[in-house]
Amino acid sequence: MADTKEVVDYSLNNPDTLTKYKTAGTISEKVLAEVSKLVVPGEKIVDICAKGDKLLADEVNKVFAKTKFKGFAHPTTVSPAAFVTPYTPLSSDEAEANVTIQAGEPIKIQLGAQVDGFGTIVCGTVLAQEKGKESEEVSGREADLFLATHYANELLLRLLLPPGTLSAGTDEEKAKAAKEKSPTQSKITSLLEKVVKSYDCNLVESTTSWLFGRNEIEDKKKIVLAPSEGTRGDGIPEIGEVWGVEIGVSQGTGKVKKFENRATLHRLANENGIAKRPSSKKLMHDVKTKFHKFPFSLRQLESERDAKLGAMECTRNGFLREYEVVGDKENAPVARLLTTVAITKNGITKLGGPPALDLSKFKSDKKITDEEVLKILEQPLAKNKGKKVNKKKKKPAKKAAKKDGEESEDESDDE
Repeated sequence: MADTKEVVDYSLNNPDTLTKYKTAGTISEKVLAEVSKLVVPGEKIVDICAKGDKLLADEVNKVFAKTKFKGFAHPTTVSPAAFVTPYTPLSSDEAEANVTIQAGEPIKIQLGAQVDGFGTIVCGTVLAQEKGKESEEVSGREADLFLATHYANELLLRLLLPPGTLSAGTDEEKAKAAKEKSPTQSKITSLLEKVVKSYDCNLVESTTSWLFGRNEIEDKKKIVLAPSEGTRGDGIPEIGEVWGVEIGVSQGTGKVKKFENRATLHRLANENGIAKRPSSKKLMHDVKTKFHKFPFSLRQLESERDAKLGAMECTRNGFLREYEVVGDKENAPVARLLTTVAITKNGITKLGGPPALDLSKFKSDKKITDEEVLKILEQPLAKNKGKKVNKKKKKPAKKAAKKDGEESEDESDDE
């Protein structure tokens, strides 16, 4: 009798899948919070990246002891001011290793954990402030940038929901809502532009959200915001999918250019590639063993020198893909957020993401006035599950401002 190999369901229909995503998300959020505390003027970016990787590795080692493949879905990267893409310098590159955090810069921190190939990546932007000044009010153009990014992110998350997902009313009304078409990618860009332009900012060119899969963070679907010439998105979000949702906002025009910094972030492009040099062979072996198809930094390898040599051959032959360092064309400050979400029949479940913005800290003389946008922002991300609450003990926040009230909706999102 022939052996029958058990087919494992890796979709969200399997509760274990969601548990692994959420576990990775909890770790990613915890490490993001700790790394954010390290963003202090004068600190070296390379040191922050190394400390973040150590924290993430330690946390991953505490969970799913029997799971063989777990670790990084994305290394710790720290991108200053005008940098758009994740930046992770090498200690062996003297000039870049000495780059430090500057006061007043928006610093983008991106990292992610994975358990059994289910990766949850997060990115948050923090304003570099001297110790003791973290609670001070932020105003002017800095506030404009953070508020534009926050509300654009909230809008984008809501636009991912398939039509009719949160519909109430009769079966006929629900069916009618479900027949509505999802917004096109050009419509999504148009709505988001209304948000960021309200704060005199612009979307970062070709900011991309990807469909996630097991061992894959760039699957068959993608949403491209403000696409550059020759670039386009593909597909629409559907129930049962996991997405890495990214928003990028610039104080400038949003156009980007390649920076001169070394590309140190790579990912496996062809696992069947046969390298020739000893350094290249070792690099390919380490990548397949430790990272598989997830991004990694040359900084994470045993020898940066050997990794740099090996990466040259492997990239040239298409075995590895390098992530070029890209930044704002005008060197204008940029903010980015990345949230990993599951789209379920009950709405959006945040598996991992940046912390909620303290809206009371950011003061701007600008605001969103577009009625279509405001109406969408008022919508919840998920259905209210109607959990029983002891009303006598509940203390409603009656004094909450209208905009702050929008944030309370997000806390209830679940599968």
